[in-house]
Amino acid sequence: MLDGRRHAAVAVVVVPDDGGRACLLLTKRVPKLRAHGGQWALPGGRVDPGERPEAAALRELSEELDVTLGEETIIGMLDDYPTRSGFVITPVVVWSGGDLTVTPNPDEVASVHRVSLADLDKPDVPRLIAIPESDRPVIQLPLLGTLIHAPTAAVVFQAHEVVVHGRSTRVDHFEQPVWAWR
Repeated sequence: MLDGRRHAAVAVVVVPDDGGRACLLLTKRVPKLRAHGGQWALPGGRVDPGERPEAAALRELSEELDVTLGEETIIGMLDDYPTRSGFVITPVVVWSGGDLTVTPNPDEVASVHRVSLADLDKPDVPRLIAIPESDRPVIQLPLLGTLIHAPTAAVVFQAHEVVVHGRSTRVDHFEQPVWAWR
């Protein structure tokens, strides 16, 4: 499945907001990062040699947001998402078990946001656009006053479809914007 790509894992953290609604944690990466700086992301990163994706997602969650959750919090895994930038991302869905104290690592994370899963039930979500560089539709999620793009948008959309609606929804056919291909 890796086809020469590097393996990465992300934590799709389900956490309540102040009103008790189910939310996902999204981060805005610091602009100075060498790869994908300033982009919206889920906590995650490279899977180390010999490491399972579940362990990598939990490790990255701890490194990026100082949130330590055990493997017993893992609800399941979503479909792998191959990126144009040379990764195959394995999304690991975890339940926070309640409110979290989040402390972003300032070297990696500019800000942390809670996105209500209910916000994904709006008629304009997702947005699919065409680009001349690909015959696949680019997925965008209008959230947080901006547009979230794939791969994050694809993973968040699939999490919503599976967790909220119980629909078996595939997302690996959704394209990323050209600027995310590097």
